[in-house]
Amino acid sequence: MAAPSDTSRPRPAARGSNVPLPPTLGGRFAARLAWVVASSVSATLRWRFDDHSGLFGPGSRQQAIFAIWHNRQLLAPGLYRRFFRNERVPRRLAALASASRDGAIAARILELFGAHAVRGSSSRRGALAMAEMIELARAGYDIAVTPDGPRGPRYRVQPGTIVLAQYTGLPIVPITLTLSRKKVLPSWDGFQVPLPFGRCDVTTTEALRVPRDLEESERAQWVAELERRMNSITRD
Repeated sequence: MAAPSDTSRPRPAARGSNVPLPPTLGGRFAARLAWVVASSVSATLRWRFDDHSGLFGPGSRQQAIFAIWHNRQLLAPGLYRRFFRNERVPRRLAALASASRDGAIAARILELFGAHAVRGSSSRRGALAMAEMIELARAGYDIAVTPDGPRGPRYRVQPGTIVLAQYTGLPIVPITLTLSRKKVLPSWDGFQVPLPFGRCDVTTTEALRVPRDLEESERAQWVAELERRMNSITRD
């Protein structure tokens, strides 16, 4: 689905020499293929949503930072459209994708699902991406992050998600997908590709609210708590 027109979007911070790499022609083809596969397979799945966040009752407009492991991100934009964005509750999603060539493919997939892609990672454009996500949150966007991406280690939370929650004031919602039928790729994260006609269980756990006045020395304990909550609902 094409991204909705939105003239109210804030402009990205000036990038200077930190320009994220655009997708190649092959990358754009790969993104389109991944979008087609994800959309087609998603339509065959039996979905179940088990929400323990305490935030998303009928008609809820609560903004959030959705934290999902890197290896489960293929279905994440479609999941958001299915369970969180509808005609009664119009919502907008911004998601982080790295500034690399691989990130360009991920960014294009996000755009095809109607999400706004923010390009950056801890190794490149990190500060600029953080500033852009904060501005998008202030403009009313939900934010999606992969706390162990883009390089891992797998299932280990990096501090950026806690910093983002601290500066935006948004609750972090740990969310996971458990697939009954999948192909696991031989990548660092064990990337999961759903197979048709299986079941997809979507689970959230209690939202994590990070204090705005958190000291840098205290962040490690919040990182550990987010990691604990995410791993508590992760089933491989």
